[in-house]
Amino acid sequence: MARTPSGAGARTDASAGTKKPRKQRWYHQVWAVYQMTRKQDPSVTWLLLGAFVGVVAVALAIGLVFGQPWYALIVGVPFAALAAMFVLSRKAEKAAYTQIAGQPGATRAALGTVRGGWAFEDEPVALNKNQDFVFRGVGRAGVVLVSEGPAHRVAKLLDDERRRVARVLPNVPVTIVQCGEGEGQVTLTKVARTVQKLKPTLTKPEAAEIGKRLRALGGARLPIPKGVDPLRARPDRRGMRGR
Repeated sequence: MARTPSGAGARTDASAGTKKPRKQRWYHQVWAVYQMTRKQDPSVTWLLLGAFVGVVAVALAIGLVFGQPWYALIVGVPFAALAAMFVLSRKAEKAAYTQIAGQPGATRAALGTVRGGWAFEDEPVALNKNQDFVFRGVGRAGVVLVSEGPAHRVAKLLDDERRRVARVLPNVPVTIVQCGEGEGQVTLTKVARTVQKLKPTLTKPEAAEIGKRLRALGGARLPIPKGVDPLRARPDRRGMRGR
């Protein structure tokens, strides 16, 4: 009687016990985005229907004029779906910003959508006790410092960080952007587009080299509550032996 190797049997049992996660289809993702957007903006349903029906109506009208209504309808339906998807993407973006608005680090989340070769560090490079932050990014436009917090509190943080960058990279342009709702500040929904509109002045290799030098410069030290230092704490030997 043939014997099954123990290793093969173990692998078979393990594979039988673990199920592969189901692959999420694109329409599942679209439905999830729609559900999230509808919670923030219930009017999105009517806007999507209006965009779809409007494009179909225009296509049908053009088809009737040229005597090809069915052909125009077949061509118009995909364009109507694209129009509805465009409306959904814009409303979903706005809903996502609404969800994170007011939370610490919301500016960094918005900067994560910046394209065009920009690289932002995950942690702030400057901060204070009021949870105001300064985030640093590097791209072909140079270095950009984006603050989060009221203008009167972040001004010193930005000036200090600009001087720190200038000492290491004296010939690199440094742009300051204040993200907030105050006068002269850029709102959360526009901060990514503001950075993307900066004019490129460097080559890609130059931007990469600047990024390396700034990473070596480091960032802010996060505040640690005062108390016992766990690295210097000594065990209570009398308590371990018993009193």
